[in-house]
Amino acid sequence: MKIIQLQLYVLICCRAAVSDQLTDLGSNVTINCDLDENEVYWILLKTPDPPTVILRSFLPPKSPFYLNNAFSKKYSVIFKHRLVINNVTSDELGVYYCMKTGTPPKLSKSTRLHFTESTQLTECYNHTIECHNHTVVEFIDRNQTQWQIIIIISALMNGLLLIVLIGLVKVFVVGNRRSTEESQINPDLQQSQVIEEHDLQYATMDFSKLRRNIRPSQINSTYAALNLPKS
Repeated sequence: MKIIQLQLYVLICCRAAVSDQLTDLGSNVTINCDLDENEVYWILLKTPDPPTVILRSFLPPKSPFYLNNAFSKKYSVIFKHRLVINNVTSDELGVYYCMKTGTPPKLSKSTRLHFTESTQLTECYNHTIECHNHTVVEFIDRNQTQWQIIIIISALMNGLLLIVLIGLVKVFVVGNRRSTEESQINPDLQQSQVIEEHDLQYATMDFSKLRRNIRPSQINSTYAALNLPKS
């Protein structure tokens, strides 16, 4: 609840006088607190984010209390609640306040921390290079994806073409095999037909010879034998 009140106090008093403090990337910065109190809160305001309570500072020998353990690697406190920022990056830029809670709360003069012009140019240049590299990486990834799609489509088409060729070869081989079998069967069939016709002709010839050799007496006797009265 007290943290919420602190944030509200900062939002109400954020229009107080602000002093600028320049720094370079990677430098160590010390920000003074003009409040003569036993304990204070250090607060960072970065627009448009809500205020961030960094730590609670006490008089020596009591150590500061960090509301987030990650802040202990970046911030520390020295004599008279002065805040030390180690290895400044763009994440630490903003407006800093030291504040005493109470009714009414006491708020020190705010300090706006920002980079020097040369550092800003360097940051802008690095950001441009980073954006350019990011764009190049995206372009390469996009091209790689397109090539992968083309390779997959080409492989599918080649596989389909191979299947069609295999089917055509099978059809051709089966057709040739059937033609060969039919060519082997036809001579045998023709030969059997010739033999049957020859046998038929031979039988006809023998029967005609047989009719010439039969005598009329044999024909009558045979007829008489067939017409014998039944007993």
